[in-house]
Amino acid sequence: MHPLLRLSSSAVLAALAALATLSAGGLAQAQDSTLKAGGIYYQTHAKTNGITGIGIPPGADATVGNATTLGLSYEYALSPNVGVELVLGVPPKIKASAAGSVAFLGEVLTTRIVAPTLLVNYHFFAPGSTLRPYVGVGINYTRLTDTQTPHGWDVHLSDSTGLAAHVGVDWAFNKQWGLFASLGATQVRSDLTATGATVLRSTIDFRPVTYTVGASYRF
Repeated sequence: MHPLLRLSSSAVLAALAALATLSAGGLAQAQDSTLKAGGIYYQTHAKTNGITGIGIPPGADATVGNATTLGLSYEYALSPNVGVELVLGVPPKIKASAAGSVAFLGEVLTTRIVAPTLLVNYHFFAPGSTLRPYVGVGINYTRLTDTQTPHGWDVHLSDSTGLAAHVGVDWAFNKQWGLFASLGATQVRSDLTATGATVLRSTIDFRPVTYTVGASYRF
């Protein structure tokens, strides 16, 4: 598991409760919004439990590639240091290729990842500072859509819900405009079922890390 996600569900709930408590006192002091847009590099560190099915040779497996896409987020400030952020993006296309004893099959499927993520962020330093690092924890929901394969299988990939976390820094030019960079990790696990001449099954632990750079506008 990624270091950013070495938290239990109870620890995340406790962190969210603590941040909400911190924000309560400053709620009337800061009620502003921030829009962010930028490029995302979606890097998978996928592992599977192999591919199984009648007639499938032992050692059958698959590798999952990386992708780039555009991201958009909206953050509402609950207090000078605490905000709630919704992160969206243009669904990136991920490609998977056969590996192991079935590597000769080449590319076996493509799918698009729809992954809205809700985070509670804590921003360090005072509002108006040129540089403001931040950390955030929350929940990610991932749906894999538009799945296609050149081999004629009927492929289904299950949805996933898991923890999410990120760290980043905001660099302000003025009161409205700035730049940002962030590093994020999410828990994404999907069960694959492919029906054709036989039924193939696998569980894919995507373990994605995202690298995001872009511009921000505060209002």
